[in-house]
Amino acid sequence: MSKLIVGLGNPGNNYSSTRHNAGFIAIDVLLEKYGFQKQTEDFKSKIYFSNIKGEKVLFVKPQTFMNLSGEAVISIMSYYKIDIKDFIVIYDDKDLEFSNIRFKNNGSSAGHNGIKNIISHLKTENFNRLKIGIGSPGQYKIVDWVLSKMNVEEINLIKEKIKNISNFVEDFILENDLNKIMNKFN
Repeated sequence: MSKLIVGLGNPGNNYSSTRHNAGFIAIDVLLEKYGFQKQTEDFKSKIYFSNIKGEKVLFVKPQTFMNLSGEAVISIMSYYKIDIKDFIVIYDDKDLEFSNIRFKNNGSSAGHNGIKNIISHLKTENFNRLKIGIGSPGQYKIVDWVLSKMNVEEINLIKEKIKNISNFVEDFILENDLNKIMNKFN
């Protein structure tokens, strides 16, 4: 049995510090903490294989661009036979205050194209999520806001928040109950 933790973002250096790449930033923080034994590029993704508390954990950054994230997720889940309850997706949320963190176990895409594509491929809205607040776009068009670059302080704030809750990975492995994680971290 394996766990799958997917961070959403867009590939390429020109996107690395954008708000839409909060999921990739979170995966980097988790890899710093937990490390990995092996890395591969397969299924249109960068996949990092870790072993945490005796459980195989795949940390993934899809390389499909945000709007096609579901293609990578469904391919990995099928190949590695990962149950939907063993999957968490980490992504940016414009409806949360900047750097606020929120776990959920279902819901609509709320206009997030990466989540919309995952819902379409999984054929359900019932899957685990970790949302990272990127703040409201205000007068910006949403697409301009999510693709705008964060400054160093903003990136460090997100990294710090993820570090502070990074034990959720161990809880997810041991408990496999997102409700308990939600009660602990939300």
